[in-house]
Parts: sequence; structure tokens; C-alpha cells
Amino acid sequence: MLNVEYMWDLLPVLLSYLPLTLQMASIAMVFALIIACLLAVVRVSKVPVLNGAALLFISFFRGTPLLVQLFLFYYGLPQLINALISINGVTAAVLGLTLHFSAYMAESIRAAIVGIDRSQTEAALSIGMTQSQLMQRIILPQATRVATPTLMNYYIDMIKATSLAFTLGVTEMMGATQKEASGSFLYLEAFLMVALIYWVVVEVLSWGQRRLETHLNKAYQR
Repeated sequence: MLNVEYMWDLLPVLLSYLPLTLQMASIAMVFALIIACLLAVVRVSKVPVLNGAALLFISFFRGTPLLVQLFLFYYGLPQLINALISINGVTAAVLGLTLHFSAYMAESIRAAIVGIDRSQTEAALSIGMTQSQLMQRIILPQATRVATPTLMNYYIDMIKATSLAFTLGVTEMMGATQKEASGSFLYLEAFLMVALIYWVVVEVLSWGQRRLETHLNKAYQR
């Protein structure tokens, strides 16, 4: 039988680590989005050397497990670069999340840009718009609307992926749950409670995502 009283007492303890979980995911999301946009532009522009480097980057970070990447950044790279010896678990986790998800997001953004009707580009150029104006006024607004649902899904996945940070010694929600469960031996109650917290956070974000999609699609509804 579940020890509900223990679960209730554990709730505020785990919630106290939720800000760190959200902070890691949010910081990683911002930097991942910046890198993804740069990679997408390189891929669309097809600059020979840069495009090859972007493809290699995307292939590596999409083709290897996130946990392996986290271990590479935290345990492996300091062996090659002395300056990284002092890197802490949070920094390594954010770096891993950033690079891992930027590879996926880059392809989503590239697909959104490429999916814009070619006739719009030709029409904009025919009236004298520069490439910069074309990108700002025509391409990016539409690509943003198309890519937003996918990018929000990646952010949700990123929040769940922060649970791997405890393998680097970071005491976030999952790390705190592991410690509490080890001390009480009530593993079912502890992990069920953290699962419920993640579930609620994801549902709230999913609700916000639906509202945002509705807002972005208003201009295209008839």
C-alpha cells in the first residue's frame, strides 16, 4: 500500500528543486535556439565548407545518446582541455542539452524555412526587397509559426532530459528523489511523486503551447 503521507511530505522537498530543473532547461533552450538558427541558415545557404561542418555537427549530436554526450563533456573533455577540469555538473548538463537539442531544432527550423512557398520569395525580390528584408518580413515570420509547435515540444523534452543531470552529481529533482528514496527505501512513492510533478509541468506547458499556436494561427484563419 502506498505511503501517501510520505509522498505528501516529500512534495515540497522535490518542488524546491524544480526551479533548478526549469533554469537548466530554459538556459539550454535559449542557447540551443541561437545555435539551431545559425545551423539552419548555413544549411539553407549551402555554403560548401560550413554546410559540411553543420552536417557533421547535426549527425553526431543526433546519432549519439544524450547520456553519452553528458559524460563526454563532464568526464572526457577535461582530460584534453585543462581549463575544463573545474567544470561543474550544471554547466556540463546545460552544455550537453544545448548542443544535443540544437541539432534537432536546426533541422526543424531548416524545414520550416524551406517549406515557405518559393513564389513569395520571387515576388518579394521582384519588388526590390533585399535578402535581409526578405528574411525578416516574409520568411522568418512564417517559419516561426510553422516551427513553434515543434520547438515547444523540444523544450518539453529538454525539461524531462534534465533528469539525466543527476548522473553528473547535480541535485535537481531527479537527484533529490534518488537521495530521498535511498534514505527511506520508499522507492515507489518517491519516484511516483517526481513522475507526477514532471507530468503536471508538462501538461501546463502543453496548455501554453496550444494557446500560443492558436494565437499564431489567428492571422491565417478565415
